[in-house]
Amino acid sequence: MRSDRLARWMAALVIFLLVVAPLFSGGVGLIVNWLWFSHEGYRILYTTPLKAQVALSGYFGIGFMVIVALNLLIARSLARRSGFQVYSREIEFPALDRVSALFRGFVWFGVLLVGYFVGEWATGHWMEYLLATHPVTMRQSDPLFGINLGFYLFRLPFIWFIYHFLLAVVIVSALAAAFLYFIEGGVTVTPRGVFMGRQPRAHLMALGGLFFLLMAWRARLAMYGLLYSTRGLIYGAAYTDVHATLPVLKILLVLCIITALAFFAGAWTGRVRAALLSIGALIVVGVLGGAVYPALVQTYIVTPNELAKETPYIARAISFTRKAYALDRFQERNFPDVSDLTPTVIAQNQATVNNIRLWDHRPLLTTFQQLQEIRTYYDFVRVDNDRYRINSDYRQVSLSVREMNSSALPDPNWVNEHLIYTHGFGLCMGPVNEATPDGMPDLFIENIPPVSNVPIKITRPEIYYGELSNDYCIVKTSAQEFDYPSGYENVYNTYQGSGGVGIGGFWRRLLFTLRFGQINILLSSYIQPSSRIMIYRRVLNRVSRLAPFLTFDSHPYIVVAKDGSLYWIVDGYTTSSQYPYSDPTQLADGSLNYIRNAVKATVNAYSGQVRFYVSDPTDPLIQAYARIFHGVFRPLSEMPDGLHAHIRYPMDFFSVQAQKYAVFHMTDPQVFYSKEDLWRVARQNTGGQMEPMEPYYTIMKLPGASDKEEFVLMLPFVPARKNNMIAWMAARCDEPNYGKVLVFTFSKDKLIYGPEQIESRIDQKPEISQQLTLWNQSGSRVVRGTLLVIPVGNSVLYVEPLYLAAATGGALPELKRVIVAYSDHVVMEPSLDTALSQIFGGATSTEAASSASSASPPVKGAILRVPPPGMQSLIQQANQYYQQALDDLRQGNWSGYGDQIQKLGKVLNQLQAK
Repeated sequence: MRSDRLARWMAALVIFLLVVAPLFSGGVGLIVNWLWFSHEGYRILYTTPLKAQVALSGYFGIGFMVIVALNLLIARSLARRSGFQVYSREIEFPALDRVSALFRGFVWFGVLLVGYFVGEWATGHWMEYLLATHPVTMRQSDPLFGINLGFYLFRLPFIWFIYHFLLAVVIVSALAAAFLYFIEGGVTVTPRGVFMGRQPRAHLMALGGLFFLLMAWRARLAMYGLLYSTRGLIYGAAYTDVHATLPVLKILLVLCIITALAFFAGAWTGRVRAALLSIGALIVVGVLGGAVYPALVQTYIVTPNELAKETPYIARAISFTRKAYALDRFQERNFPDVSDLTPTVIAQNQATVNNIRLWDHRPLLTTFQQLQEIRTYYDFVRVDNDRYRINSDYRQVSLSVREMNSSALPDPNWVNEHLIYTHGFGLCMGPVNEATPDGMPDLFIENIPPVSNVPIKITRPEIYYGELSNDYCIVKTSAQEFDYPSGYENVYNTYQGSGGVGIGGFWRRLLFTLRFGQINILLSSYIQPSSRIMIYRRVLNRVSRLAPFLTFDSHPYIVVAKDGSLYWIVDGYTTSSQYPYSDPTQLADGSLNYIRNAVKATVNAYSGQVRFYVSDPTDPLIQAYARIFHGVFRPLSEMPDGLHAHIRYPMDFFSVQAQKYAVFHMTDPQVFYSKEDLWRVARQNTGGQMEPMEPYYTIMKLPGASDKEEFVLMLPFVPARKNNMIAWMAARCDEPNYGKVLVFTFSKDKLIYGPEQIESRIDQKPEISQQLTLWNQSGSRVVRGTLLVIPVGNSVLYVEPLYLAAATGGALPELKRVIVAYSDHVVMEPSLDTALSQIFGGATSTEAASSASSASPPVKGAILRVPPPGMQSLIQQANQYYQQALDDLRQGNWSGYGDQIQKLGKVLNQLQAK
């Protein structure tokens, strides 16, 4: 009686500690999230996962406890019939009754404890459960079993979970029952050893039979696992997997079923010999067939004839990988024969030249932080690139948001951090290619409040939701919010929007006090009935909490809408690691072998309102999510025009695709096998080290694809073991061609310099290297910007900006020089116009428009005036002598200076004669 009471008390304690206490502590978070999801209009994104988690926890957690408990009750009943026997005589152990009662309590405690954790484990598979119950049929089947790919993406992960659950149930049931038999009875001690009674043995053998039935199921699932094999040259089932491992798995499946039947028969008859023989056969087949036989096939059949044997499987891997990463949608074209670039061609591509990015993100961010933060508590986090129509010109601009950094407040008390200094203010916007005479960025929008010298106006500059991980803030309180500084005074304001959850009532205040552990929320007299609390204010955190089943791009970017409001656009991805034959990609947070940019999310920087738009309706995963979360995802056509005009191809997605395309552009299995056309992303000089280039946005006219400039994301490729450029890839961002990716390949019989080779030529240019060395030794340092590859017409320009900054703290980078390379020419000049003029022998003007030819209309921008025939080489010589004379003058080389001036004079006389 006492032992039963002890067991009940222990069970009650377990239930309280594992169920009641967590519900109380976690219940606060549940209610807060319920209020937040409801306010955001996405209650279904909260209730659907919660219902699935509760169902899984109940079904699997309680199911585990019931099944194990049932086995324990059976074991206890059978143990009492047997007792402990020595030489067929039952022995009473009075002390063992007290010990067994204690052990029995621990057994039940363990069952409840493990059952709770099983329930917790099951809740983590809620998304797999929802996908398995809302599958989408795909248009393709796997080539090995002929099963639709939807089975692998939607159902197979949850089937594996069910298998592991049942395996855990059988193993724990067997161990718990065996332990109970040990402490309760059913054990016979003889001179030959310790044996169990027939009924307990039958019970455990029945559980053994179930175990081997699960092993048979495991062999069947392992056959599907061959589609993800890493044994061969490629990812997925190769020759050895299909012709060696697959037959062995079929044999193992049959043997497991036979072994299970032998165990069931042994439970009925009491004989175990057949079961033991079956286990021995399983071990032999498992060792020989699972390791030895496939190794022999691989060594003596595949390796000597590898290409012939693996060709069909290589073809499968190429095809499935290209589909999984959407590489099959790419259009590959031959880049036209690289012809001589002329002033006429430059004039015809004026918008491309006018939008070459001279302001790199890192130095520009530093400049914004030094000049435009205004106060120490403001911070610029990132510089984004976008395009806007400004005075009928299509311009590429750089933008950066001025956010509030509450950790940098001069007096960081609770009222200041959460009630007064609640938001950032405005942004900076400037063209990517313009600078002031002293090397600072020329800005379209600057200062506080925002001052704009272009038609783009900001009517709602407050930034309540951004990229900084600020804590919660409370608005509409009696304490006015700091808006922006104005001279020696501050301007204050009160929030007018609908963002945030209502917090005016006592119970709401108590709830959020418990949620954030801050008593001031409950006691503060500043909080009024109309007050609202804003939580999850970091943009990526906000969208990830709403849609945790999506993966979001690490580069959210700001957009100025037509009405002057500010919005963040975040690209969302549907991903999977279950696509057969597709080569996986390793990321910081795991691996994937299927990805689609299926979602565009927008976040209002003032109200925090989130909207999800489907950008790839053909994606089966987003189709399934739309079924599960009805009404959450909207068609992309419903996105407001002012935002739709600024969607762009995401960088993270593009980078993953570029990495795969460098290998899987080889569609011929024989070429793929020999890796004779393997590519890699080009590298550039970054901080003195060669690193892979990052994709970059630019405005350009795609050769043979468009007759007007468009916003694209591009990246150059080089051969894997060489540095010359072999191709470049461009993703189109403007409608109606959004999402189309073009790959332009160069002819293999003509050398096109790659970025690394251009970097080397820059370093080897004496006048450039000497100047850089001089600047680096005079208390300053040279910051080399990103080397951009800019296709212009049928030719390629290389442009690299140079910045000069102080070597000590507080450096303010200035755009000092622009290096331009074309063909065999490498020049460094104060501006892009001057550099182009020196290479092509003309004069440039960024202020006026002129005609490049009689057939070409006037175009505004950096136009080259075409010199008469025969004068271009003389003009180039004159420029070279003049620049060398200036360099000699700076270095104090007077004799060299005189020589260069004399040479310059001779050339000028020749020009005058012409």
